[in-house]
Amino acid sequence: MLNYKKTNIIFITLFTLLVLLCVFVKVNWWWGLALFAARFVIFIVGSCFINLNFHVNAFCNNPLESQKNIAITFDDGPSENTLLVLDLLKKHNAKAAFFCIGKRMEKHPDIVRKIILEGHIVGNHSYSHSQFFDFYSKKRIVAEIKKTNAIIEKVGGVKTQLFRPPYGVTNPSIRKALEITKHIVIGWNIRSLDGILKNEKNIYNRITKRITPGGILLLHDTSLHSVKVLERLLLYLEKKKYTVVSLEQLLKIKAYEV
Repeated sequence: MLNYKKTNIIFITLFTLLVLLCVFVKVNWWWGLALFAARFVIFIVGSCFINLNFHVNAFCNNPLESQKNIAITFDDGPSENTLLVLDLLKKHNAKAAFFCIGKRMEKHPDIVRKIILEGHIVGNHSYSHSQFFDFYSKKRIVAEIKKTNAIIEKVGGVKTQLFRPPYGVTNPSIRKALEITKHIVIGWNIRSLDGILKNEKNIYNRITKRITPGGILLLHDTSLHSVKVLERLLLYLEKKKYTVVSLEQLLKIKAYEV
């Protein structure tokens, strides 16, 4: 599979060959433009889809899972709706992972503690979740990740090793930052689009069509319609004999530093 490093090598090789070819024959400059355009498109697509592992290696599912196990993850909390999510998870004996935003954890430390006490995982989802996060420098991204980890450690007493980039977007700066922080990157292969869609039926149908063993589902614990979808989904999974397990169990990793 192509990644950022391989793409650069291929691009440099093709560009060099194109320059050498120009020495011997007349070559239309459009070929050079097409080459740059192709590289740009590949870079954008690779950056926007975390499951392509273009910039960083991310766990997006467990393709080797033979049992009917899946993991559910929640982004962008904590919020008051997180409490409703926790009640549902407890009712159905399911474990989940919550990728929390630092500034929201500062507002809701009790909810973070409750997540951990009830046996769920807390992951790092940056401090600000800024819409400009993808344009931050390596230094600023490292600062955000470390600041969020410090909040999790102070509030919950654990040092998470899991990180999910805002919007699931990656780039060279994020890759370089993660080389410093050493976090494990968690993606998904079942995207509910509950942050965009509002119709509960459409969200539910979208999820259930994509459920397979070893999958990782992305939801958000910030809206009431997502909570309602979760309730229906947990009943569906029970009916289909699926078990909702933790990321640690599904991926055979450790969420926290010992």
